[in-house]
Amino acid sequence: MSSLHRFFPNRCRDALAFLVAVTLIPSGAASAAELHLNQLGFLPEGKKTVVITAGNPLQKAELIVKRRDNNQLVTRIELQAAKEKTLAGEHAWIADFSEVKTSGDYLLEIPVLDITRVVTVAPSIYDALADASIKAFYFQRASTALDKTHADLWERPAAHPDDRVLIHPSAASPKRPAGTMVSAPKGWYDAGDYNKYVVNSGITMGTLMSAYERYPDFFRNRVLNIPESDNPVPDILDEVHYNLEWLLAMQDPEDGGVYHKLTTAGFEGMVAAHEAVQPRYMVQKTTAAALDFAAVMAQAARVFEPYFPSETPGYLQAAQQAWQWAEKNPDVAYRQEQLNKTFDPDVTTGAYGDEQFGDERLWAAAELYIATGEKTFWSVLESASTEYQLPNWGNVRWLGYYSLLAHKQRLPESSGSWRSAIEKSLVSAATQLQQAGSNSAYRVPMVSEPRNFVWGSNAVAANQGILLLEAFRITGNTDFLRSAEDTRDYLLGRNATGYSFVTGFGDKTPQHPHHRLAAARPDLPPLPGFLVGGPNPSQPDGCTYPSKVADLSYTDHVCSYASNEIAINWNAPLAYLINGLNAIESQHSEGCPHHE
Repeated sequence: MSSLHRFFPNRCRDALAFLVAVTLIPSGAASAAELHLNQLGFLPEGKKTVVITAGNPLQKAELIVKRRDNNQLVTRIELQAAKEKTLAGEHAWIADFSEVKTSGDYLLEIPVLDITRVVTVAPSIYDALADASIKAFYFQRASTALDKTHADLWERPAAHPDDRVLIHPSAASPKRPAGTMVSAPKGWYDAGDYNKYVVNSGITMGTLMSAYERYPDFFRNRVLNIPESDNPVPDILDEVHYNLEWLLAMQDPEDGGVYHKLTTAGFEGMVAAHEAVQPRYMVQKTTAAALDFAAVMAQAARVFEPYFPSETPGYLQAAQQAWQWAEKNPDVAYRQEQLNKTFDPDVTTGAYGDEQFGDERLWAAAELYIATGEKTFWSVLESASTEYQLPNWGNVRWLGYYSLLAHKQRLPESSGSWRSAIEKSLVSAATQLQQAGSNSAYRVPMVSEPRNFVWGSNAVAANQGILLLEAFRITGNTDFLRSAEDTRDYLLGRNATGYSFVTGFGDKTPQHPHHRLAAARPDLPPLPGFLVGGPNPSQPDGCTYPSKVADLSYTDHVCSYASNEIAINWNAPLAYLINGLNAIESQHSEGCPHHE
């Protein structure tokens, strides 16, 4: 049995995305034209779109699809010119071979361009990716050894026990003066570094718990081969629980305030986790940390109640205490440069600074209202803006709205018009996104606007996918579902760079992510299942990029923290999108897609 089969022991061979599902077959003369497609392959009943780009207009051409095993012709499809050019100004042509529904390997040929590729059609083509997108969080665990049984090639010794964490002077209080040692073990490393940040853990945990709440039956059947896989708790929740235990320790038991982060003063070098031994600190309590903590704990109180009934009352109590602290301290921002002028040692790790707390307050109020039904929390919600805004770590308002819509039976009887306004705003935003994507050169929402390409642009795409899934859940309109599938295609190769942006999945994937755990073992492939940040035209890291064009501004180099780092808040929407699509498509193939 290969190491890959040990890694995903419950998956059949055709589901292993590590086995390249899209292969470039060497051809004759090189062509300036390029073929862009999902590198893993396609579902039998799924949409199957490929995009061809070239600098010059293309004369009439066709895509020929043949069976690979016997070279038998299956279909011929004329390429259709896209109305819009790519962001780089190239021409684009589209071919859709969705009529091919029989499982197997196929040759895609475009004779006029001398292009030939192999693609796989299989019902379980995304299973390994779905599991790996969540198991990535296991690889980010602090304070524990990763053994060969569960980590395979990527086993490593324990590091960062975090049982002797120092109170930084910025976080000092009468009961915990500077230099006091506290314990806050477990949790996930935040990104390519070894620190743990409350704000970013907030959106990450909220997204993962929401994914479970939307598709609980699907997640109950997923076995990820983590240490807790034998217990009755779904593995996705076991993984969230590991971070939740750390998060609880980030609250000051004296006043309910929440420390902004647990961190070294400066970033460690690109060394193995157990070799990164700088002192670690609890740094300043902030309003954003307290409100994100309150939201997560209130959500966890309902999600984990069936599995940890003795713990969940404590989650809700902690959430309420954090809320009360934030109400007394409504404007405590994390301003790292200002902090460093006052306190030593200077802290130069990730700031996750935020100056506006209305969105965090709404998210916390939403989760606390669902948990308690108290009018105090509803009063925060009913007067808030209903304008749709795509979630990110600095704007979490719509995490609250998503939860409220998913638990509409708990809303007040008088909330009908308010709920309708929220649903209308969501569906309107999804409609605009879907239509823009259908007109774009790559037929994906992400490339419809250059402004989408910010730091962590791939998380923008994945969160767009969540919006589309939510719109499908509300309306049942399969146009939204198809657009979410297009977003999956974008992340897996149907994009300007030609990369599948998930490590280990595809034939052209990131080999040198900005990820200390990976950089410390250059003899191994990158840890699998991680979504890298993606094209970022701001290019602040000083690395060499192939282009300044928005959707081409990506470089596969360890130096590129701006385009090639990994982060938990990017993997969470990836996991939601891939697993959500798997859950829906498995029902759809049986003739019963779920929606409300």
